[in-house]
Amino acid sequence: MENLRKQHKLIDLFCTLAQIPSPSLKEQKVTEKILTIFKENGITAWLDKYENVRAKVEATDTSKKPLLLSAHMDVVGDDSPINIRLNGNIIETDKTRTLGADDKAGVAAAILLAIELKNNKELKHGGLEIMFTRDEEQNMTGIHNADLNAIESEHVLVLDADKTGQVQISGASYTKLIVNVTAFKGGHSGIDIDDKTRLNAAKLLAELVNDIPQGVYKKDEFGVITSINLGVIIGGGIETAVDNIKHSDIPSNKYLDTVIEKAVTNVINTKAGAAYSIRSSSREYENNLINEIKEIVNNFNKKYSDLAKAEAETSEHLPPFEKSNDETLVNTAKKTGEILNMELDISSFHAGAETHIYANNKNKFGKTFKPVLIGMANVYNMHSADEQMDYQTYLKGYEFLKEFFKQFNKN
Repeated sequence: MENLRKQHKLIDLFCTLAQIPSPSLKEQKVTEKILTIFKENGITAWLDKYENVRAKVEATDTSKKPLLLSAHMDVVGDDSPINIRLNGNIIETDKTRTLGADDKAGVAAAILLAIELKNNKELKHGGLEIMFTRDEEQNMTGIHNADLNAIESEHVLVLDADKTGQVQISGASYTKLIVNVTAFKGGHSGIDIDDKTRLNAAKLLAELVNDIPQGVYKKDEFGVITSINLGVIIGGGIETAVDNIKHSDIPSNKYLDTVIEKAVTNVINTKAGAAYSIRSSSREYENNLINEIKEIVNNFNKKYSDLAKAEAETSEHLPPFEKSNDETLVNTAKKTGEILNMELDISSFHAGAETHIYANNKNKFGKTFKPVLIGMANVYNMHSADEQMDYQTYLKGYEFLKEFFKQFNKN
């Protein structure tokens, strides 16, 4: 491992940062190290109001546009020691905790590019801006609290995908959908069972769930655009069973079995509900899906107007990262891939990242950010003690980043 670090500045820098524990909202030690590295190399760097790290390499040609590199400093894990070892082409830990290549691979690559640009007096470029955020893994409070309208760059590379060659041009929102059903009259499951005015809310909810779409709603050549997933469905006399769990030593993996076993079954229940996740990289398709669900609920309420009522409410937890009409970054990536004889995976990803926040905000000059998500290395088993990074792909990913910056500044 030591020989590898001596041979490659990128690997040495990554290992230096990766060996500093930085769980979400406890990034101070790695923040201090990053600021020290920038200062030692004569690069202007500072903390914003939320203690995200900002840095800037001034333009050598002000006629060109600046580029922002973004990555996050926090990792999944705790404050325990991080013991790194080399296994063939794989950098990993001793299997006691996460490696933190998500996203210190991105952080180290951005730092090294800044250092090399600072020392390169010949390359004409529009400047490099850097944003290293806190708390991406838990609640994205770093990017949410960043002063984005102080950034001059319009185009953003978020260095946080998990494979070299990935260029991800859109990403899915996360919207929660809650569906509740209330039956107006309950009753005894024996005595009142033949009363047609007493409907079972759980049965009615099952009818609704059957009509609401499940799974992929829209897709195209880049992948899934819009989907919906039923997360939980619940109804009936579960109160006593849940209360028993709260006052027992029943393990959490037995909660569902216990609730089913202990639930009251001699009541025609009046309450039931379901929770869904909706993900979409298109607001149009997401709105179409939500409107379709609302129409299903309206039809349900017409059918059972005097007997029961259903309600559906949505709450957006992460906005969509929609594909931009600006092809600058995609075309630059394609040109870079051709030069390096590197195959790219230009696609959409059906999850969330900091790209989503950039894509829904504006820079210093009132222009909407145009981000893409870029992979710096092949990272496997993220967020686990088995996390691994292929260092050969990391070196290739950094070569891509350097050449990308050169091609970006040829425009």
